[in-house]
Amino acid sequence: MAKPIIIRPRVGSSRKGHLSPRRRGRLSSRKSGRRIPKGLIHVQAGLNNTIVTVTDVRGQVVSWSSAGTCGFRTARKATPFAAQTATGNVLRTVVDQGMQRAEVRIKGPGLGRDAALRAIGRSGIRICLIQDVTPLPHNGCRPPKKRRV
Repeated sequence: MAKPIIIRPRVGSSRKGHLSPRRRGRLSSRKSGRRIPKGLIHVQAGLNNTIVTVTDVRGQVVSWSSAGTCGFRTARKATPFAAQTATGNVLRTVVDQGMQRAEVRIKGPGLGRDAALRAIGRSGIRICLIQDVTPLPHNGCRPPKKRRV
């Protein structure tokens, strides 16, 4: 008589890098328990969206948000109010982790530059340095050749 085949459920998950629910809770509680007294706030204000990223002094991302993840769609993503909302969402999580001082690096020509800076000032975080890191071409790209008609 043939032996019956016993199928057991796999422990963990088949996807690589995926955490089981038991380990996921432990990891997130450890990450939020970190104390970050000083950090960097990167504001990328594009013409279509504003992305705000907070890192520690070593450059590891602590929290991030954008106007798109806050629920704004299409043209409303580029507004100053959307940038202010995205900045507020990021800073709420970071202030809970104990951030008191920060350097701000602003990149891009978008409308969210000033609004994000105002929201950072209102959050209670002391701004040590404001730096504009928008990439500027020294001489630019080679222009296209002249059109012949």
